[in-house]
Amino acid sequence: MDKAQVGVIGCGTISEIYLSNLTTRFTNVRVAAVADIDGARATEKAAAHGLKSCSVEDMLSDDSIEVILNLTTPLSHAEICLAALGAGKHVYTEKPLCVSMKDAERIMTLARKKNLRVGAAPDTFLGAGLQTCLRLIDEGAIGVPVAATAFMTGHGPESWHPNPAFYYGQGGGPVFDMGPFYFTALIALLGPAQRVSGSVSRTFSRRVVGTGPKAGQLIDVEVPTHAAGTIDFACGAIVSFIQSFDVWHANLPRIEIYGTEGSLSVPDPNTYGGPVRMRASVDEEWIDVPVVSPEGENLSGLGLSEMVDAMATGRAHRASGALALHALEIMHAVHDASSSERYVTLRYPAPRPEPLVAEAQPLPTE
Repeated sequence: MDKAQVGVIGCGTISEIYLSNLTTRFTNVRVAAVADIDGARATEKAAAHGLKSCSVEDMLSDDSIEVILNLTTPLSHAEICLAALGAGKHVYTEKPLCVSMKDAERIMTLARKKNLRVGAAPDTFLGAGLQTCLRLIDEGAIGVPVAATAFMTGHGPESWHPNPAFYYGQGGGPVFDMGPFYFTALIALLGPAQRVSGSVSRTFSRRVVGTGPKAGQLIDVEVPTHAAGTIDFACGAIVSFIQSFDVWHANLPRIEIYGTEGSLSVPDPNTYGGPVRMRASVDEEWIDVPVVSPEGENLSGLGLSEMVDAMATGRAHRASGALALHALEIMHAVHDASSSERYVTLRYPAPRPEPLVAEAQPLPTE
């Protein structure tokens, strides 16, 4: 199969792992060029990886480039996705799909009109850890899922990110930053959601940049930084969640699934590996379930590579725009439920992505 020619727009922090993986790990794609609104940054990134740099306009007008990988900040996602689709190119974007539901609807409508693919991160649910969890659920290892918890608790990215202001402006906050990992993982494990309740708050009006050239600068916080609520899934499971940048320390699990015959401890959905742990109703302790890939391996770009493979065979891809739209609607519903003081019924359910075909791993034994 010929390699798909990919143009990368956005050369910020997240681009490094994508470019490293796309140029060394995934054999069905070729990075044709990189671009950034800051031309010097694009030139520097291209030189570091032995690639060509160009302007965004030149990339979009280059007929040899088939797919645009959108690694811009969330507020620019819609603009770049729409421009790429308008230029007749498939698009794969970093999370979230975009900021507003209106723009998300425009992206999906244009893609359908032009018969083009839209894919979106996160693709971590394609990793061995979450795929192992999916296999356990499908094999009935914990019975029928009846409930789950999903907790992301921390004190924000300003301690490690050199330019964290966008995390606290429109399109930022814990729900829009980390929610895509948690809600996408839940959809991949449990199927589509139906309705959402939620409460949100903002504890600190300002944050202090902790590292880099802007260390010590104050950031105005414009968005909620703590959210809690419930999600009712079509399968009948009820999920309790917390997404917070206001917690200094906690002992909460990332994700746990509770079934009629046992419980499943799901690995961090921001990673591709394990650990995966299970405890059936008859077990006296938790049992480690083996996964295939190394725990610390970052496979960013896996979803793009899988989308390219799906394009070649005509099948549906897994890290799809429809999945990202469903996760985005959940994120908005959390905030809408809080402001309206009511449940929010979801309008864009997405089917659970098909499991990856892989060598089956043995179920844990006592």
